[in-house]
Amino acid sequence: MKKVFHLLFVALIGMLLLVACGDDEDNGGGDEGAAEGETFHIGATQIVQHPSLDRAYEGFQDALEDAGLNVEYDFQDAQNDPNNVKPISDAFVADDVDLIFTNSTPSTQGAYEATKDIPIVFTSVTDAVGAGVIESLENPDTNVTGVQDLHPGAIDATVEFIDQYFEGASVGLIYNAGEPNSVAQIEAVESAAEGTSLTLHERTVANASEVQQAATTLVSDIDVFFIVTDNTVVEALDSVIGVANNNEIPLIAGEPDSVAKGGFATFGIDYYTIGYRSGEMAADILTGEKDIGEIPAEHPPEIQLFINEEAAELQAVEWHDDWDDEAQFIEPEEEE
Repeated sequence: MKKVFHLLFVALIGMLLLVACGDDEDNGGGDEGAAEGETFHIGATQIVQHPSLDRAYEGFQDALEDAGLNVEYDFQDAQNDPNNVKPISDAFVADDVDLIFTNSTPSTQGAYEATKDIPIVFTSVTDAVGAGVIESLENPDTNVTGVQDLHPGAIDATVEFIDQYFEGASVGLIYNAGEPNSVAQIEAVESAAEGTSLTLHERTVANASEVQQAATTLVSDIDVFFIVTDNTVVEALDSVIGVANNNEIPLIAGEPDSVAKGGFATFGIDYYTIGYRSGEMAADILTGEKDIGEIPAEHPPEIQLFINEEAAELQAVEWHDDWDDEAQFIEPEEEE
């Protein structure tokens, strides 16, 4: 009898071991299956909708689609109201989304204040270290990473361009002092302009409705507009373009989408590209290929001189032949 019980006991142990091995095999293949078949939930938000930010979001979505991931997005536009940022971020946390995509500095700061656990991937942030969301580009050391929208050489190149081709010019700057990204850029412009032939005239605005008046008050004092990537001003860029065209004042912009709308020139980046790169980072995080702490934040890869020839003519810009070889020409947007 003891022998029978012994044999039954051995058989039972063998069956348990087989079941355990089967579970291990299922779990091993389950992780791969999750990457292939799981639906991920992403909270996506930006401070306002305008062409540059919209292109970055498009690039982000395309990267995840190209990675073969199934994604459901909860997109929230803060409508350029900082008071909307916190409720949006808090809602993402309450919904326990898998990842938050933040498309602007205020949106990224709001998400970081709301959670230190859910991965946050940003783009269109001018200075992520200065915004307090990462420790450094090389070692973010938080639950945040992404791609900034300001190339370290862009403002220096733009100021040098203005100084070379509009020597002695008075340059008009309009920005929202409540946007940290804009303050950082204006400070960079001021630093770059030291020792040049240029003088700066600044106007601050609190919302988009004040932009046209600010531009109008600068007309008698300036020779060139330089509009950095300020979300408030870019939202109302048409009003600045109208003032520039009516008064034949060249308008230098902070990015190519503003040039397509009617700016004359920029040393800028492609927002679709930085959005796409952020999407690649998000794909690595969601599939478990990389932990967010292993992914350094990045600058845009390069800058390029972009020129809108039609705007140059409307703004009475004296043409220089070297632009024919140096610039990438942008077709103006067609009016709807």
